[in-house]
Amino acid sequence: MAKEEMTEKEQKRILILCVDRDGDLGSKTGVKTPLVGRKENLAAAVDLALKDPEEPDANAMFEAIRLHDRLQDEKKPEEVFEIATISGNELGGVGADRKIVVELGELLNSFSANEVILVTDGYSDEAVLPLVESRVPVSSVRRIVIKHSESIEETAALFRRYLRMIIENPRYSRIALGLPGLLFLILSIFTIFNLLDIFWIAFIFVLGTFMLGKGFGIDRLAKNFYQWIKEYSPPPIRVQTTNFAAVAGVLCIGIGAYLGLTTVALNITMPQDLAGFLGILPQAIGFFIKDSNTLIVLGICVMLLGRAIRWYLERDVRVLRNAALIVSTAWSRQIIDATSDVLIRPELGYEKLIFSIVVGILIGIASILVILVLHRSARGFFEETKEQVEEFGED
Repeated sequence: MAKEEMTEKEQKRILILCVDRDGDLGSKTGVKTPLVGRKENLAAAVDLALKDPEEPDANAMFEAIRLHDRLQDEKKPEEVFEIATISGNELGGVGADRKIVVELGELLNSFSANEVILVTDGYSDEAVLPLVESRVPVSSVRRIVIKHSESIEETAALFRRYLRMIIENPRYSRIALGLPGLLFLILSIFTIFNLLDIFWIAFIFVLGTFMLGKGFGIDRLAKNFYQWIKEYSPPPIRVQTTNFAAVAGVLCIGIGAYLGLTTVALNITMPQDLAGFLGILPQAIGFFIKDSNTLIVLGICVMLLGRAIRWYLERDVRVLRNAALIVSTAWSRQIIDATSDVLIRPELGYEKLIFSIVVGILIGIASILVILVLHRSARGFFEETKEQVEEFGED
């Protein structure tokens, strides 16, 4: 067993990788990538060459096969060679690169290569090479550039080929045809309504908007946002409940703070000196608490209630402690209200404050006793971990 593991470690696994970034192989032949193996790559290359004899990707695939055969004849005992083809899509850009990365990951899972010999048609090396090198070392890059005659006839044929690519390939037609077509359409509309004097303003606006979108990648952001909207999956109900309760609680607290500040502004005149400010500070705090405590306490209780609902749905024992905390927080409104009365009019005495605190302590003790009873009677309902049981016992 140890000898077999040592043999695998000493093996030099080399992947001869052909990359079709613009997805011509799939769009013209319908072949799905990744393609692994000499037989599959040869059949796909022949099919692509028959569909389009001028396709550079077919020549790149033939070169990858030729290179694979030569290296197989010259290989050393510890070397293992494999040939594969991956592709992007017709639109290029981020989508094509992400597809290449996914297919490369699938390849490396099935054939754990130590190094890669990259074969491309020469047009996409700058984009493809970093994607491959970030995942596996690239030991060589083979660029296949089709040789053309300098005669006028073949130059015209080459020009027709690229013109057809501009017209038929969405990646290029959007810029070469779409933008001029929009400008010509605006020109015709302005001509009909005799508004040629402001055509150049519209021309500059459209051209500037297009350049701005391309320069800052707004088109890609919009596409990604649309994709996110289409694939968005809402979180579970318990998570939605918690998030809604958190937002509602924050809004209540914010509105309560606003009402408290408004009450202070209406009832207190701020003095200019420090001594006067310190003298009215308790009364200002009292007015703030008086009109804000109800909504602030309500907001805290709403957030705690949302978390309690989530823990109940998850059968988490912490829902019992959270229920006790909700009761104590709700009664704290009476204690805070009594405190504000003392701060605003201290001559009325603090009997109400003492009464509220004593009742709050009794309510807290009663809540603890009720929770203990519920915990013992509903022990089978909660899915408790060992740590939660110990923590609840300590509490």
